[in-house]
Amino acid sequence: MDPLELLAHPVRLRVVHALRGGRTLTTAQLCERLPDVSKATVYRHIDLLCDGGVLEVADERRVRGAVERHYRLRPDRAVIDAGSLESLTLDDYRRSFGVAMAALLAEFDAYLGRDHADPVADLVGYRQHALWLSPDELLELIGELRRAILPRLANTPAPGRSQYLLSPIHFPIDEPFQAAG
Repeated sequence: MDPLELLAHPVRLRVVHALRGGRTLTTAQLCERLPDVSKATVYRHIDLLCDGGVLEVADERRVRGAVERHYRLRPDRAVIDAGSLESLTLDDYRRSFGVAMAALLAEFDAYLGRDHADPVADLVGYRQHALWLSPDELLELIGELRRAILPRLANTPAPGRSQYLLSPIHFPIDEPFQAAG
C-alpha cells in the first residue's frame, strides 16, 4: 500500500499524529488517545500501518502472559512525496482534504471530551484569514511558516510540554485579481 493510501484514513492519520515527536506508545495507550474509536479498529489500523512500514515495533514486553508492543513512527515513511502529489486528481485532493478534516474534527472532539479540557488555558485557536498574495508572496509565506515550524518538529515529550496539532491550510478562494482597465 502506498503512503498516500495508508495515510488517507482519519484513524490512521490520528495514530500518526499521536506518535509524532519520537513517542512510543502501546496499542492500549493509542486506544486511550482515540476514545471514539473501537479497540478492534485501532488494532486493525496499527497492523496496516506496520505492514506498510509507517510504524515499527520499538519494544516488546511480556505483561500477564501477553506480549505488549510499543510502536514508533518511521517519519521517513509517513510522508507523501512530491511525485505522488503531482499525480493526484482533483478527486484525490478532495478525498485527502476530507480525511484531514475528519481527523482534525475527531481530534478536537476528543480534546473537548477530556475531563480537564480548558480551551482558554490551553491557548486553543482556530483563526482564518483571507490574504491577497502573489505566487511569490505565497512561497515566501510558506517558507516563513516552515522555518518557524520545522525546528519544533524535533521536540520530544518533556515535562511541561503538551502535544499540539497544528494544521496550516492554504488554497485560493478567488481568481487572481484583475485591475479594471
